[in-house]
Amino acid sequence: TAVLVVAAFPMLVIGLLIRMTMGSPVLFCQERPGQGKRLFTLCKFRSMNNTRGPDGRLLPDSRRLTRLGRFLRQTSLDELPQLWNIFRGNLSLVGPRPLLPRYLPYYTERECLRFTVRPGITGWAQIHGPNPLGWDKRLGLDVWYVENWSLALDLRILLLTLGAVLTQKGMMVDVYSTGGFDLDEERGKQGKERARVESRPC
Repeated sequence: TAVLVVAAFPMLVIGLLIRMTMGSPVLFCQERPGQGKRLFTLCKFRSMNNTRGPDGRLLPDSRRLTRLGRFLRQTSLDELPQLWNIFRGNLSLVGPRPLLPRYLPYYTERECLRFTVRPGITGWAQIHGPNPLGWDKRLGLDVWYVENWSLALDLRILLLTLGAVLTQKGMMVDVYSTGGFDLDEERGKQGKERARVESRPC
């Protein structure tokens, strides 16, 4: 609760800047599967505008990312609204990042271990950036974290995250990106046989 109070003023300032430069909405919210695959609503400060091409479709993310949005991502200030998720018990400070619900059928049986713990704002995979980090390696790092969890490991991740934010080196700028295909696209392209053998419902 105290952290939310302290963060209230910078969040208000950031919200006003987003409203002035990008308009509404100020927050970008999506449902994500957390511990036990239970869905919850995760919100971040918005970092992209809604610019569309001549065909009416949204431009690629890289072209819609604003100067303010890039700064918020580089400093991780876009993550501040997720303090509310921590307060509600949906998130931890450290843990595997919560990904999209449509990815659920594409995890291997071992990768499903990521759902045995609460997801986090930062994690073992995030401090092994920068982008791109392929899905197999990224999800493998999540599993390693679950299998080797300790309070000391969490403290190490927090310290490395702080250092990466301050120096803006060695950490993913966009924690949802691997620099290539989405998980469902990548593993879907690898064929139905792999999906049948390796990807089982968690």
